[in-house]
Amino acid sequence: MPSQDLHTVPSTASPTLADAQAMLQTTFGYEQFRPGQQDIIQAILQGRDVLGVMPTGAGKSLCYQIPAMLLDGVTLVISPLISLMRDQVDAANENGIPAAFINTSQTPDEQTMVFEQALAGQLKLVYVAPERLETSRFRSFASKCAISLVAVDEAHCISQWGQDFRSSYLGIGEFLAALPTRPVVAALTATATGRVRDDIVRLLGLQNPLIKVTGFDRTNLYFDVLRLESKRKTDWIIDELREHMGESGIIYCATRKTTEALADAINARLLNTDGKPLAAAYHGGMSAQQRDAAQRAFVNDETPVIVATNAFGMGIDKSNVRFVIHHNLPESIEAYYQEAGRAGRDGEPSRCTLLWNDGDITTRRRLLDTDSENERLTEEQKEQVRQAKRQLLNTMIGYCRTVKCLHRYITNYFGEQDDAADEFATNAANAGEEYHCVGGCVNCNGQVQVSDVSEIARTISRCVHDVGQRVGVGRIVHVLRGSKSQDMIAMGAQALPTYGMLSQESEAKVRDVVNQMAADGYLTITEGRLPIVMFGPKAAQTVAPDFHYVMKQTQIKRKKRLSTTGPSAVHVGSGVATFGGGVGGSDEDLFDQLRQLRLGIARRLGKPPYIVFSDKTLREMVRLRPTSEEEFVEVPGVGQVKLERYGAQFIEAIRAFEAQ
Repeated sequence: MPSQDLHTVPSTASPTLADAQAMLQTTFGYEQFRPGQQDIIQAILQGRDVLGVMPTGAGKSLCYQIPAMLLDGVTLVISPLISLMRDQVDAANENGIPAAFINTSQTPDEQTMVFEQALAGQLKLVYVAPERLETSRFRSFASKCAISLVAVDEAHCISQWGQDFRSSYLGIGEFLAALPTRPVVAALTATATGRVRDDIVRLLGLQNPLIKVTGFDRTNLYFDVLRLESKRKTDWIIDELREHMGESGIIYCATRKTTEALADAINARLLNTDGKPLAAAYHGGMSAQQRDAAQRAFVNDETPVIVATNAFGMGIDKSNVRFVIHHNLPESIEAYYQEAGRAGRDGEPSRCTLLWNDGDITTRRRLLDTDSENERLTEEQKEQVRQAKRQLLNTMIGYCRTVKCLHRYITNYFGEQDDAADEFATNAANAGEEYHCVGGCVNCNGQVQVSDVSEIARTISRCVHDVGQRVGVGRIVHVLRGSKSQDMIAMGAQALPTYGMLSQESEAKVRDVVNQMAADGYLTITEGRLPIVMFGPKAAQTVAPDFHYVMKQTQIKRKKRLSTTGPSAVHVGSGVATFGGGVGGSDEDLFDQLRQLRLGIARRLGKPPYIVFSDKTLREMVRLRPTSEEEFVEVPGVGQVKLERYGAQFIEAIRAFEAQ
């Protein structure tokens, strides 16, 4: 068994919450648990299954790492991507937790060594992909190993109603049932609606679980939405990168072709300080070696920007990502929040920007109709899934079009209600007044203009009634604008009461209002080859005397756009975060020196810099200026093991800076 210096408790002792609290401080360097952690850890120590839904960066890994160290036996961590396991294991080992992984990157002899270490009690954490559970060799190992806890990371992947369904997750329940002794099971995820949570409990076979939902809001993230023509997106992104030089970020694209084209465009006009490319592409069409090289360069802070499809990043642990830009519209709020949530995992202010246009909507709808994944489902079930995904997409479109607080839009979607905040934000938007949410968003910060389209919306609703809910968007628009085309004459449109009532409005504006009404539930647009406009669940509200409806008109230019002419390449420096979380003056100088020290240590060890210390911990060092071991261990994020490994070097750097 592991020795006592690894902070385990004797096998005769029953671990308590006090033990967990002591380990939180000595191993991880924190005085208090974050919301939800204490309840989840306590339930696990008491032998109860748990389902934890916690925002990205809220410390889900501690919820199984601390019990793993306190319980006898091994904790099995089921993680979806083998490319992440190396970093997860490195991070655990850096905190003094004996951990290893089993995956296809290892030789059979290397896997045998991990099995032997686990069976000998030399490991507390073993990371595996769900596919590994189906192999006879692993099942043989599991039948002989004392497994005290199974942690299912990214647990939403088990649900066909989630955005990341993986059929391999469906075998986890069977694996658990086949174990000689059923361990405690902890399912963890950052994004799960009520329907997905029910699936997780049922399909994993959780027994009387504690279900802990700590809230979905990421208050350190600023949410931004910008409607932009496709041809302008590249210039906008390059200008944004110039303005935030040297910061780490992810740019998500819908297709592999766009990913490579955008990375090439960035590198043609921007270079890193060492003359190497600023951005790297990442997508499923690249070889495993190419993908791994791109990810390692990004995680190790050698390449600041990764341009990727959604094949990149699930569960990525890189904590100092300062921005995430979506070049195209994601397929759902779950997918968007999962990807955008990779920014600011260290709790520092970060920015999430979504670029979209009507063409993105068309592309997404076409992709949904051609998606036939999951061969385990019948045709009827596949159609149910497609319908559910169409609704998810409509909600994502609503996010782009809403004038309400973007933070509240997301948290309401996940079932977290704050009626007072919603009403205050809506009233402020309707009155043209500023409302500032926690974290900030483009809608609350007065950076959009709204127009009153109440009469247009009311007229559209009347027109849908006039045509008997039997025609599509195009014909609705033509009727309202008084078109004299042959199909209008053939359908007798001139006799309709609403014919020509919006002739003074542009076709684009009328179409926009129809689409927003569909996103907001006043209308419903059917799917299929010939979509029909029908009344939605909120249609009756449009005839109420006090009906009031606004929509985004134009987006105010938030900053001066930089010229895209001039030298072919601009060298990007290594500045610190400027989204509101930076430090100033001499503090900034010290922060930069500590970052450079961290980078040097990380490269000597061959590990990502954030595994040594996060940006947030470095900023705490800047704030506290510790010059002794006693002071250094008081810095949040500094545990006993990291004090022993790195304390002297950082203390010396701070002393030298103070002596200047």
